[in-house]
Amino acid sequence: MKTDLYTFRKKGGKENMGSASRVGNSNCDYSFKVLLIGDSGVGKSSLLLSFISKYVHDLSPTIGVDFKIKLFTVGGKRVKLTIWDTAGQERFGTVISSYYRGAHGIILVYDVTRRETFTNLVDIWAKEVELYSNNHDCIKILVGNKVDKESERAVTKEEGMALAQEHRCLFLECSAKTRENVQQCFTDLTLKILEVPSLRERGSVEVKRQKQKRIYQTPRGGGCCLQ
Repeated sequence: MKTDLYTFRKKGGKENMGSASRVGNSNCDYSFKVLLIGDSGVGKSSLLLSFISKYVHDLSPTIGVDFKIKLFTVGGKRVKLTIWDTAGQERFGTVISSYYRGAHGIILVYDVTRRETFTNLVDIWAKEVELYSNNHDCIKILVGNKVDKESERAVTKEEGMALAQEHRCLFLECSAKTRENVQQCFTDLTLKILEVPSLRERGSVEVKRQKQKRIYQTPRGGGCCLQ
């Protein structure tokens, strides 16, 4: 699968641009914003890396906000996902709250070997979604990560399914390390977003807005237009 990737990092109030392909100029049918949330250390960054790259390795905790963009085909549609990876530390809460706005999908991640990360989904993260998300049709998926550590499991699959049902979320268990169900997680979420007319319309409008923006932008020095 061909992937177009653009990376942005915001650390300590400074923006660091990674190497960028011409993502902004790629054709797509829909553009959706997806947010990864959950406690620090549950593997949000590893899930994202496993999805967009063939390389998976141990990562340091995200500081502030990191986002990556992936173009892929799902349900016969060319979709651009802008995936925001947020820090799990509470001290970044005031910074991250703004990134909930306009999200088409939210992935709530917990570590199946650490029960507190599961209970915090209700005590902290679900409350944040309710407080900051301004998109009532936003699709949510509950993801239990690190199933490769089955011998250390502290949260059963049945508990995860029950919580997801209670909060009207999709549900999946996966492993960023072995890639088990990682692709399925983002595919299921995207397909569900495409089923919702209001989200589909917003994603289509975003594509049109970006194309219109490129018409009036003149790249300098051969660089690409940043979206």
